Amino acid sequence: MEFSSKLLENAVYEMSQLPGIGKRTALRLVLHLLKQPDQQTKRLATALQRLREEIKFCTSCHNISDVALCEICANPKRDESVICVVEDIRDVMAIENTGQFTGLYHVLGGKISPMEGIGPQDLTIASLVSKAKNGAVKELIFALSSTMEGDTTNFYIYKQLEGLGISTSTIARGISVGDELEYADEVTLGRSILNRVPFENSMKMS
Repeated sequence: MEFSSKLLENAVYEMSQLPGIGKRTALRLVLHLLKQPDQQTKRLATALQRLREEIKFCTSCHNISDVALCEICANPKRDESVICVVEDIRDVMAIENTGQFTGLYHVLGGKISPMEGIGPQDLTIASLVSKAKNGAVKELIFALSSTMEGDTTNFYIYKQLEGLGISTSTIARGISVGDELEYADEVTLGRSILNRVPFENSMKMS
């Protein structure tokens, strides 16, 4: 792709680094931004810069937040005895949209994947286990995608919790094997949480 401007080329290159954005789509987006009023482009740039510089991670659940303790963890109406373990922020948003879960979350920040060099130490598993040992947690719901990496992560955490007397469950397999939670419809995802099964049973079904 030939460019008549180095500034245009650089902007297209940076835009194409976003997931799912190829060079042609990046060019279309950049040209669109050039046609917009100056203030609109500046607002976008400011929003992205502030996001990068000011965003925080909840000190309790590791969800993205504007303050030290996210709104979900700070809500006294949430049931702190039940924690839903998810991979990332998108899963929290997907489950919250169902309106079927009133407990708290724990965002791992990924899944154990030896092929990608991601081990337990690269995730927030240690803080989850520490949280589980404080005595307030009665149930952990594993809501990771039903992939080999997701199942491996579930089993690793399950083994770390042995002897703590905490109930462990996993969302029902209304979510197809290999599917990511963020792509599930709200009704299916909501039912899969309500109809969760003991984790031991899920191991027998695998």
